[in-house]
Amino acid sequence: MDMKLPPAEELRLVDEELGRLDARRSVLLARRAWLLGVLHSPAGRPAAPFGGGAAAETSPRGAQNALLTLGGILLAVAALAFTLVSWGSMGIAGRAAVLLAVTSAALAAPAVLLRRGLASTAEAVGALGLVLTVLDAYALHRVALPETDGTAYTAVAAAVLAGLWAAYGGLLRGLRLPFPAAVAAAQLPLPLGAVAAGGGPAVVAWAAVLTAAADLLPLARPVGLAARITAGASAGALAAGALLTGGWLSVTSPWTGAPLLAGCAALCLTAVRAARTAAVALAAVAGLALVAAVGGLARSALPSDGAVPVYVAGGLALAALWRPVRAAWIPEAVRAGFGLAGGGVAALGVVWALPPVLGGLLGPADRSAGVWSGAHAEPVPVGYPATAALVLLLAAGGAAATGRLWGRWGAVVLGWALLTALPVVLELPYAAGLAVRLVAAGGALALAVRPGALTRGLPEPAPAPERPAGAWGAAWTTGSQAAPVAPGALLAWTGLAAGTASAVSALLLALDTRAATFVALGVLFGLFAAAAALGAGAVREAASSAAVLAAAGLAGAGAAAAGFAPATAGVVLLLVPAGTAAWAARFRSAAVEATGAAVGAVALALTVPRPAVLALALALAGLIAAATALRQERRRAGSWAAGALFLAAAWVRLAVWGVTVPEAYTLPVTVPALVVGFLRRRRDPAASSWVAYGPGLAATLLPSLVAVWSDPSWVRPLLLGTGALAVTLLGARFRLRAPLLLGGAVLALVGVHELAPYVVQLVGALPRWLPPAAAGLLLLAVGATYERRLREARLLRERLARMR
Repeated sequence: MDMKLPPAEELRLVDEELGRLDARRSVLLARRAWLLGVLHSPAGRPAAPFGGGAAAETSPRGAQNALLTLGGILLAVAALAFTLVSWGSMGIAGRAAVLLAVTSAALAAPAVLLRRGLASTAEAVGALGLVLTVLDAYALHRVALPETDGTAYTAVAAAVLAGLWAAYGGLLRGLRLPFPAAVAAAQLPLPLGAVAAGGGPAVVAWAAVLTAAADLLPLARPVGLAARITAGASAGALAAGALLTGGWLSVTSPWTGAPLLAGCAALCLTAVRAARTAAVALAAVAGLALVAAVGGLARSALPSDGAVPVYVAGGLALAALWRPVRAAWIPEAVRAGFGLAGGGVAALGVVWALPPVLGGLLGPADRSAGVWSGAHAEPVPVGYPATAALVLLLAAGGAAATGRLWGRWGAVVLGWALLTALPVVLELPYAAGLAVRLVAAGGALALAVRPGALTRGLPEPAPAPERPAGAWGAAWTTGSQAAPVAPGALLAWTGLAAGTASAVSALLLALDTRAATFVALGVLFGLFAAAAALGAGAVREAASSAAVLAAAGLAGAGAAAAGFAPATAGVVLLLVPAGTAAWAARFRSAAVEATGAAVGAVALALTVPRPAVLALALALAGLIAAATALRQERRRAGSWAAGALFLAAAWVRLAVWGVTVPEAYTLPVTVPALVVGFLRRRRDPAASSWVAYGPGLAATLLPSLVAVWSDPSWVRPLLLGTGALAVTLLGARFRLRAPLLLGGAVLALVGVHELAPYVVQLVGALPRWLPPAAAGLLLLAVGATYERRLREARLLRERLARMR
């Protein structure tokens, strides 16, 4: 650089040199980025062209595979078209030469391609070679063996091709397609051979079973994942078809279907070792096949109604192997599958046996005749097989034998279902059916009271969490158990629910005759009373409520049998709440009290059509509530209830006597209310007079005031005004706001009422121009006042605006 140049020229030269350096730096940085991309790309392949470009939408390997696949497909299509269309235009030598040359080239080319590292291309060409071998077999049948049966030839060709493809895959280990193709081709020889030989469905199914058994061999050998998947899927499909055929034959031809089902079961159990992930499912299928085989043989020797118990027994026997202590030599997964299969069969049998259970439980509700008509409905369903009871018995025994809580619970439910179904399946007479239902109710309630009899031998439950104290906390205790997590609680609640359902069914059935109604209600009352006496916690409360309802039913039935009218029957029914009040006073049962109150409400509703009887019933109910109020914990609620009932009884009686004077209805409310308010003020001097005396005073003063305005007589205004004056003076004397304001307001309104006629006369005597003039003066006064207020507001705003 020349230092003798002027500074301006030298500065220009420096800037140009710096620009050239920046441009060269940019080029070098871009080249460096491209070289890094080449070094870090897969297999050293270059990245995007130097200088940039659009992002690639597919990988090179994906494009390569797509091209190879498309090329193989097109070549296969061309070979197929040549074989089917152009075959007849060539001589025998030419045809053989073409097929041999093309097939040989297609099968030999992969060896060369694999040595050069072109594995994907070799796979595509090898697939084309396999397709060509299929076309060769077809061409051979068309030319050399046209008279041969097509099914038999296909079976032989499939076997030959399977062997050739397996050998080809063994020679060229780099190809992945030949072994799966050989496995797929090996599925055809035996089934197609059985069809070609004229075998029936059983023979074809056995061929499928043998083929599926052969498919298990590749699963245990290192032949590649694709081959194992093909073998497993093929075995599953063939076994499923054989199972369906065996199930159909077990119904139509049991002695043919049973061995086939046994073979399928053996196949599934053999596959357990090879397919460990599906071991439970395979064992379950094997178990179902064995049960179907045994049941099919039983169908041929027993009546049609006796087949279901055999299936259920077989399922339970199979499920028994689920317990390790009974079959320790069987793998755990197989035992689990057997348990699922056997339990499923037993569950299906129970579902089959449910219709008579529902008929025995709900059938009495289908009543076509009236109560106590003596007519009995036919059992539903009619003619159901009696073996349904045997199925329920077997299932109950199997559930009880498990030694688990769910098994004991299932045994209880199934045992109760058996008793419920007996009247239907055995078509028992009316009395016997009623007796069986009552026995079912008694047995279930016995379990609810003492569930410990069925919990012996069960594992101890986990410690129960602490429960809140009081009535709700005590309700958690059920029977002899201490917590709902205990086994006894589940059995107790189940027994209570089953007993209640059987009781309702028995009662509905007993309504057919009068004697049966009394017998059923008496027995049910005794059962529920015993359960209440012997039980504890929530079971006792529920049984007590049911006993109260049974007692109410007895009382109502007795009144109906005596020919009492509904109103009279309502009075008789009040005996039940009276008894529950006495019971609750001794045993402190909230449920009994609530049920008795509900029965009392029904009794009062029955007396509504006859007001005189309603008044008596209300008074009796008030006595019961007053007796309840003698208890410390019920004093407040009982007192209010008794007061309301006595007041209602008085009002109804006054209405019956034709009394229309409102004070006759309001004074019975006012006097007790004022007494209560006076006592409240003595106990709590700070209590408001509105709370103490307001309700009582308003109860009489306000209705009487309304009556004054529609009463032309002078007696009521005089008496009301005198009373209001007295109330006002008392309020002023004792400085009580409620009497002062209420009495003064009523007194003023009574005065207005008395002065109103004179005001009307005065207004009528005045000139007609006087009211408009008075209204105008009033409006002027209001307007002036409004204007003055606006001026004052404006002055205030101006003063605020001057402030700083």
